[in-house]
Amino acid sequence: MRQSNVYIITFSVILTVVLGLLLSGTSQVLGPLQREAEALDKKKQILGAVISGEEIGAMTPEEIKAFYESRIASVVVDINGQQVTERDGVQISAENVDIAKNYKMPKEDRLYPVFMYHEEGNDEAVESYIFPLYGAGLWDAIWGYLALDTDMNTIGGITLAHAGETPGLGARITEPGVQARFAGKEIYNESGELVAVDMQKGEGKDYSGMPHQVDGLSGATITANGVNAMLENYLQAYQAYIESKKSSTAVAAVY
Repeated sequence: MRQSNVYIITFSVILTVVLGLLLSGTSQVLGPLQREAEALDKKKQILGAVISGEEIGAMTPEEIKAFYESRIASVVVDINGQQVTERDGVQISAENVDIAKNYKMPKEDRLYPVFMYHEEGNDEAVESYIFPLYGAGLWDAIWGYLALDTDMNTIGGITLAHAGETPGLGARITEPGVQARFAGKEIYNESGELVAVDMQKGEGKDYSGMPHQVDGLSGATITANGVNAMLENYLQAYQAYIESKKSSTAVAAVY
C-alpha cells in the first residue's frame, strides 16, 4: 500500500508538471493569435460606428486593417480634454488603452481614447469623432463606440456589445436595428446642456420627433438603463474635449 501511494503521488506530480508545461507552451503559441483577434475585433467595432456592418462583413481581415489604417487617426485625452501622450514614462496610444481596466479607476484618473474617422489620406478632414463607452448591464459588462458628427452634437452611429446579457432581451443591443435608433439623435438640448440620449421604457413607440429619446427594449429595461447610464457617464467624461472641438469649429466658421 505504501508503494502504491508513492506511485500515485509521483505520477500525479509528473502529470501536473507535464500538463503545466503543455498549457504554458499552448499559451505562448496562441497568445499572439488571440491578441491579434482581439485587436481586429476592436477595429471592427470602432469602424462599425461609422460604416455599416454589411460593409465590414464584406472585408477580409487584411482589408479591415488596411481600411482602418487609412481612415482612422487617434489621440488620448484626460477628463479635462487635454491630450496625453505618456504616463509614468510610458508612451500611450489610443489602441492600447484598456477601457475595462480604466473603468475601475476614478473618472479623473482614466485615459480617454478618441478615434477620428477622416477622409482617406487626409487626417485633417475629419468626418466623425468616435468615443469608447463602458458600463454595466443586467448580468455583466456592456460597452460600445459612439460616433459624433463634426458638429459634436449629432450621433452618426453607435456599436454596442455585451458580455452576458439575456438572449432575445438585453442581448438585442447588438442588433443593427436597435443601434440604428440612435443615428441622428442629439446629445445637447436647445439650451446647450449635455443631456445625452435615453432609451425609453417599453418598446414600439415613435420617437422620431424627439432628439434625445430612442425606443427601448421590451423586457430588458435594466439593460436599457445600463446603456443610458453608460452614455451619460462617458459623454460627461468626454465633455471638455467635445466642447473644445465645438468651440474650435465655431471659430473656424467665423473665419
